[in-house]
Amino acid sequence: MTSGATGWYRGRVKAVPSGDCLVIVAIASSKPGPLPEKSITLSSLIAPRLARRGGVDEPYAWESREFLRKLCIGKEVTFKVDYNVASISRDFGTVFVGDKNVASLVVSQGWAKVREQGQQKGEASPYLAELLRLEEQSKQDGLGRWNKDPGAGEASIRNLPPSAIGDSSNFDAMGLLASNKGAPMEAIVEQVRDGSTIRVYLLPEFQFVQVFVAGIQAPSMGRRVVSESVVESEVTTDKTNGDAHREPQAPLTSAQKLAASATSETTSPDPFAPDAKFFTEMRVLNRDVRIVLEGVDKFSNLIGSVYYPDGESAKDLALELLENGLARYVEWSANMMEEEAKRRLKTTELQAKKTRLRVWTNYVPPLSNSKAIHDQNFTGKVVEVVSGDCIIVADDSIQFGSPLAERRVNLSSIRCPKIGNPRRDEKPAPYAREAKEFLRTRLIGHQVNVQMEYSRKVVPTDGSAVPSGANADSKVMDFGSVFLPSTVKVDGDVAPSSVPPAGTQQTGVNVGELVVSRGFGTVIRHRDFEERSNYYDALLAAESRAISGRKLIHSGKDSPASHITDLTTASAKKAKDFLPFLQRSRKTSAVVEYVLSGHRFKLLIPKETCSIAFSFSGVRCPGRGEPYSEQAIALMRRKIMQRDVEIEVETVDRTGTFLGSLWESRTNVAITLLEAGLAKLQTSFGNDRIPDIHLLQQAEESAKKQKLKIWENFVEGVGESNGVAVQNKQEEVLQVIVTEVLGGGKFYVQTVGDQKIASIQNQLASLNLKEAPVLGAFSPKKGDIVLCHFLADNSWYRAMIVNTPRGPVESPKDKFEVFYMDYGNQEEVAYSQLRPLDPSVSAAPGLAQLCSLAYIKLPNLEEDFGHEAAEYLSDLTLNSGKEFRATVEERDTSGGKVKGQGTGTFLAVTLVAVDSEISINALLLQDGVARTEKRNRWDKRQRQLALDNLEKFQEEARTSRRGIWQYGDIQSDDEDTVPPARKAGGR
Repeated sequence: MTSGATGWYRGRVKAVPSGDCLVIVAIASSKPGPLPEKSITLSSLIAPRLARRGGVDEPYAWESREFLRKLCIGKEVTFKVDYNVASISRDFGTVFVGDKNVASLVVSQGWAKVREQGQQKGEASPYLAELLRLEEQSKQDGLGRWNKDPGAGEASIRNLPPSAIGDSSNFDAMGLLASNKGAPMEAIVEQVRDGSTIRVYLLPEFQFVQVFVAGIQAPSMGRRVVSESVVESEVTTDKTNGDAHREPQAPLTSAQKLAASATSETTSPDPFAPDAKFFTEMRVLNRDVRIVLEGVDKFSNLIGSVYYPDGESAKDLALELLENGLARYVEWSANMMEEEAKRRLKTTELQAKKTRLRVWTNYVPPLSNSKAIHDQNFTGKVVEVVSGDCIIVADDSIQFGSPLAERRVNLSSIRCPKIGNPRRDEKPAPYAREAKEFLRTRLIGHQVNVQMEYSRKVVPTDGSAVPSGANADSKVMDFGSVFLPSTVKVDGDVAPSSVPPAGTQQTGVNVGELVVSRGFGTVIRHRDFEERSNYYDALLAAESRAISGRKLIHSGKDSPASHITDLTTASAKKAKDFLPFLQRSRKTSAVVEYVLSGHRFKLLIPKETCSIAFSFSGVRCPGRGEPYSEQAIALMRRKIMQRDVEIEVETVDRTGTFLGSLWESRTNVAITLLEAGLAKLQTSFGNDRIPDIHLLQQAEESAKKQKLKIWENFVEGVGESNGVAVQNKQEEVLQVIVTEVLGGGKFYVQTVGDQKIASIQNQLASLNLKEAPVLGAFSPKKGDIVLCHFLADNSWYRAMIVNTPRGPVESPKDKFEVFYMDYGNQEEVAYSQLRPLDPSVSAAPGLAQLCSLAYIKLPNLEEDFGHEAAEYLSDLTLNSGKEFRATVEERDTSGGKVKGQGTGTFLAVTLVAVDSEISINALLLQDGVARTEKRNRWDKRQRQLALDNLEKFQEEARTSRRGIWQYGDIQSDDEDTVPPARKAGGR
């Protein structure tokens, strides 16, 4: 407190215990902690006494206290101690509010009487004469306690309920809550037990109740530790912060209180407990407040929010305590509050933790797997919707065709139902398809603004640590807020728009907010210090609207049933069964689900509820691994990925791929590819059957003249085929050895003298193989490249996992199916035969090349003479140990895959042993285990000549009744009824 040489002090009134007493605190102090305070009784005055526990008020006691309280509480005053009475340890003094003597104001209104002289000489106010004059005047006027009306004194005595005089046995906490839940109740705070516990009079009935501030817990002021027979307060732990928070204790019985007073000891206050109590006292003690009851705990203690006046506004005591680091957020009582209020408390506490205020001085934040992203905002076109909360955007600032041109963006702070993974037999969660379709119809092809906000490391499902180094990038997900331009209409209306936080700039409709408000997703409840969306409050508000409206995932209803027949994984026969349905109408509506290559796609046909593999008729892009293949794929992703298109189906090939034409916005998409120089016309297909053939030819001619992409080395006109200029074909001959023979005339080869083979063998030989891996430490998945022990020659080779056991690996004997990618053979091995493989070795493509014999057809293993054909082919190639010249007649890069047996370019070859002049193709025909392919009217001359030559060997076997000809001519298979495969069209 400050004073001058005259002995006068300045301070602020903290409390008014009665009509003649004030508690005054210093304006400021150089010491930390609560400010010094002094209790001053007004000199020479005696005010009526308020009731103590079990008693009643003196007449006019409440009005007297109220007059002084309203006059002085919270105001700055000047005071001086006039005298001290040691016997009662009380200071008596004079107090001024501004230039008004407080004692004079009280006496003039008749709320106290004047005592002329104390027990000792000098125990009187220096203003005694003035006070006596004012008292006489108030008596004459009948003011205050001098009221002359009969019965006025008795009427001024409060009729206090039992709870106000210490009897809480009949207090109905639940009844009080039920009648006042959510409604503000006027009250006066009579006592502050600690920073978050107050005792108040509820007006106008004067119910005296204790209220625990909802959602928070201030540090304890210490408590009495009593014998075991006395009930103690319960302690609960906030798991998020690891802090102990006390629930209110059960009211003690009279016997317990007596036991406590006899056997108790007082523990010391928690750190910052006095500060928290003083903070609350200076704001609410003896003040008019509003109490909003939120709930009642199991001991019938009232839990409520406390609001106190501050100028023209009202402040929330819980928020103020949290903001100043003088309380902790408590989940159990916050759960009684509305979500919005609960969220404000949690956010306020988080800010106090970040600045380490008071109770958080020694706070150590938990480890977080999220990291803020700065200055990575960009604009681009949405090319794919992965799920309801994940999209892929083509960044406008990165050159088209670059691997970095497309960026995966996960929507910040929201979670939608998982779309599932068909390869792992994971079905979509309820409303997952609907959420994805909702975003697809509104975002695909639209320009968006992206504000990147944070990245998060994905924790492995087995609980192991996230790897560091080069491989860590694959375990990081980037999150951001995506905005559609404000001009984009959503279901006829502009989507709800939230107010952007400080420091951010919103540029349209927040897609995350849109998804959540429609009931397609929920908002993630982030942990402390975990990065989150800059628009988090708007997302929570949107979720609240969706919950109150019981929308979709909040409705409690099952999602609509949906069954799609996936013909891309079905047999070719089943695909052929669907062909008539797709040919009924000339054009069929479809949605491009995936771009498999520049000319091959996966389409959804809503009308027929099926998904199909579809390829352009007579148009082929470079295969994967060939120049410009990735650019062709990128172009198609931007042009038609997940767009609504129209198709016209002509036929289906042997692999179950449908062939035809595709239009997007009335534009034949094949023309776009040809114009860009990213595709070629396959003239052997039969141009008369291709719609818009003249436009396709014009597009290709234009690209040739400009020497675009695949035509960059084009030399004009070396030959004509169906009226279109083409280059002369250069014969490609490989020197190979056969490493594996499959059924149906298919086999794998390795190129002789390939330096890659020697390099990989040397790398494998130099590996330092460890003991068998510990179960759980190494969990290979389907498609992984591993090291496998081949027991036949006790050597280690690279292998691809084809199939895995169901569930986790539990024994070293658990079986895995593997494909030896450098040799082509496939077998089932034990887990103990597998080892992890260094990425530098696994990254190299497999060396085994899948081939078939050109122009001839061998029976499959399940057909007659299938095993004989395979054995004979093995004897001629694999078992002979010879080298062969393989002349490539046809190359297919669109698949080249036998199911479960690796991937790569598929070659149709004429195979001739280096010491022979007759091809293996001819020998198989000659022995009667194969037959020539069917001729077509659009065959090239080269193919016609080859078939003419091979048919001579077939005629010899037919005449001699060898093998498949033993019963005479055999019937043709489905080639006779279904048009042959259009390999040129790109299977």
